[in-house]
Amino acid sequence: MQTEDDIYLYTPKKQIGNTVNVWMAFPGSNAFALSSLGYMWLSKQLEERSDINIERINTETASTAIKPKDVDLAGFSFTFDTDFINVFTILDRFNIPLRSSDRGENTPVVFAGGPVVTANPAPYEAFFDFFIIGDGEVLNEKVVDIYAKSKDKDSFLRKISNIDGIYVPKYKRTVIKSTEKLSECIYTPIISPKAYFSDTFIIEISRGCANRCGFCLASYINLPLRCLPCQNILEAIDLGLGKTDKIALLGAQLSAHPDFEKICEHIFNKHQTENPKIEMSLSSLRVDAVTPKITKILSELGQRNITLAVEAGSERLRKVINKNLTKKQIFNAVDIAQKHGIKGLKLYGMIGLPTEAKNDIEELIELAKEIKTKYKSFDLSFGISTFVPKPHTPFQWYGREDTKSLEKKSQYIQKELHKLGIQASVSSPKWDYWQAVLSRGDSTLSDFLELVYKKGGSLGAYKNAAKELNIDADFFAYRNIPFDETLPWDFLTFKPGKDFLIKENKRLSGKN
Repeated sequence: MQTEDDIYLYTPKKQIGNTVNVWMAFPGSNAFALSSLGYMWLSKQLEERSDINIERINTETASTAIKPKDVDLAGFSFTFDTDFINVFTILDRFNIPLRSSDRGENTPVVFAGGPVVTANPAPYEAFFDFFIIGDGEVLNEKVVDIYAKSKDKDSFLRKISNIDGIYVPKYKRTVIKSTEKLSECIYTPIISPKAYFSDTFIIEISRGCANRCGFCLASYINLPLRCLPCQNILEAIDLGLGKTDKIALLGAQLSAHPDFEKICEHIFNKHQTENPKIEMSLSSLRVDAVTPKITKILSELGQRNITLAVEAGSERLRKVINKNLTKKQIFNAVDIAQKHGIKGLKLYGMIGLPTEAKNDIEELIELAKEIKTKYKSFDLSFGISTFVPKPHTPFQWYGREDTKSLEKKSQYIQKELHKLGIQASVSSPKWDYWQAVLSRGDSTLSDFLELVYKKGGSLGAYKNAAKELNIDADFFAYRNIPFDETLPWDFLTFKPGKDFLIKENKRLSGKN
């Protein structure tokens, strides 16, 4: 709902005549919803149409303008594996049955899109009437148009089941992922002080990543790398900076944009000539993209810390995961950052990667020690996660390392870095275990998901639900899967395909 502090960068249209009633639901707080670029943009597209009555809701929504019985379509953003808990919470709150088989003609058609269900919708098939697989900018509006012309729910589902990028579990078939040619800039349509990134104009300048780390879902499901036209980006930036002082550039591989420096310079020039309060931040920056020019601009525009993903401590392991960075490159990046006004550095790493040995952990600690010793005044910290096998990546066949082993590694790393005066945060191996179960799960998990929700969604709820239903969670999380086994998500067609992923797996792990 709009408040007087919100700044709209578009004009919502008044509904005229018969309209389709749509809920766009975000399985999280309003603050996170307002900072979710994809969710907000898709909502904006519908709100700009006079034939659609749309309402944005989230886990904090207690009552709605559109009554649940009048909702035609309810779309959910699905970004994280555990989002199903909040999806069920929203459905329950408005007395909408969780399972599609229990919903009749007088209940909404419930669908989902986002990286989780794009990668593997199988565990969630019982709860959604259909899924958008891949980019949703065009499909989101298309399904609303088809719904408006359909006689009933089943005829609607039957019609959309033949569209590329849409998966209807009731009408199973091979589904080709939706991949849009990007021309229109996607940016924050509502600048709000209530957003998690308060009063910040976020703009996507590229989608996908050509580096293709072996574990990286975000890279593979968004291939090919696509860059927005520079002029379109500059025009959108001018629009956003006309309303706020804070801007953030979004993209998995920002520096791959051919006009990345030009875009940064444009913002810097506006800072110098029009508004000295302008601040800029980047979602990420590759180590080999840290240049004196870019670092100086970032420093001048208020960014005091930069985040670099090194992923692993040893060059050997970085090559295994296709993160081809040398120690020399890492130190060169830190040196440039320190010399050009950056005050702190956060390094991202991962433990439990395929082929990881004790020496790789020691080299990660040694890397931190060398940086800390050489750059004593630098504020250095580490963020570490544990490896979770993800669909559509070369490492999807690798099982996850034992949780107890990962806990020992994470405790050891935290202890050793603490001795060096370096703060380290490590993701929970126990939670990451269940993420792996969901990531590689299949349609047999529907009862499990529902029971986890009913038990409260805690770690204990997952463990107890699996025990009660006799679910072999280790089967999904720990097992090395043979290349010739049919995977729960094999009915989805992605580029590059499964044959390429097998070759890449063998190349990276030295099995060729």
